[in-house]
Amino acid sequence: MKRIKEVLTAPNIGAGYLYFYIHFVTEVICFFVLARIVGDGPFLWMAPFLYDAFAFVPQALLGYASDKFPKIKMGLIGTILLILGLILFSLNLPIGKYTALLIICLGNAAIHVNGAEVTLRASHGKLSHSAIFVAGGSFGVITGKLLGGIPLSHWIIAILGLTMIPFILLAEYYRSDADKEECPCKDFNYNNLKLSAGLTIILAVIVVITRGYMGYGIPTSWNKTVFQTILLYCSMGFGKALGGIISDLIGVRKTAIISTVGALPFLLFGDNYMIISLLGVLMFSMTMSITLGLLVSVLKDTPGLAFGLTTIGLFLGTAPIFFIKLTTTLANCIVITILTILCVFIVMKIIRKDEIKHE
Repeated sequence: MKRIKEVLTAPNIGAGYLYFYIHFVTEVICFFVLARIVGDGPFLWMAPFLYDAFAFVPQALLGYASDKFPKIKMGLIGTILLILGLILFSLNLPIGKYTALLIICLGNAAIHVNGAEVTLRASHGKLSHSAIFVAGGSFGVITGKLLGGIPLSHWIIAILGLTMIPFILLAEYYRSDADKEECPCKDFNYNNLKLSAGLTIILAVIVVITRGYMGYGIPTSWNKTVFQTILLYCSMGFGKALGGIISDLIGVRKTAIISTVGALPFLLFGDNYMIISLLGVLMFSMTMSITLGLLVSVLKDTPGLAFGLTTIGLFLGTAPIFFIKLTTTLANCIVITILTILCVFIVMKIIRKDEIKHE
């Protein structure tokens, strides 16, 4: 318990908690709007697909811009875009709901990038900070979907969006303090030094692509109620947070083995059994912080770009699900097994064996 307390109260961990809330509210706004669009037209797949494309893919470019021009207030810019897009959406102007969605996507991307920059730079090489930040999104997604399905005023959601501003301003102190160091991310050293940076990046992104697919493509026949859907997203959120926390407790390599090998039987046999499936989703979601830590290890000067590469990987993993979905249990079992074995091989290859302990 003492070690857990040390991780959860580590220096600058406040940045993670602040951005947990910011990320949560961001996804509430985005999925509130998505729920209203999806329920209002024949092209049910188009809005979520466009959202993934324009919210995920630009983050690499925005992240690199934030790395090189740290005075750009990405968090505040993102908040303004989110609220502007939400207001535009609520007015039903001829400019169109999809234009509003595009503005919201760009706001989402800017806030994600800023959250990554702040938590990674302030963490002194630990993974809990960014893992807690990322976890907030899963809880925000399901909350936004639920609120979008009830008669709730857009203005209430806009006011909720405004509450992010003081949290963003507080979080900026963590980044400004971290940027006093020449290389704030110098303590990220999780990668296998025998592999080139380019190969490490490619392999880490492949794991992210796999996680993106398995997070939304695995069969969940048991998911038939709103409560069960809430549990599914909560398992993703807790998994993302635990990946960083457990890595800081027992090491990245051990956590990687647990989250990949350990998840396989739960994913294979969880189609009709909720608890088994939820455990599998939780465990595999733990890989998120590990792959991000590996990418930052080889991109120490550009953590924003590193984070953006993970979101591109997520888009590449989720995009096929909009067009192709396996329907037979056998096919799903084969795909899950192959992808999990691939991930195990990759993470064992790219994670260094002699992990450096961060005090």
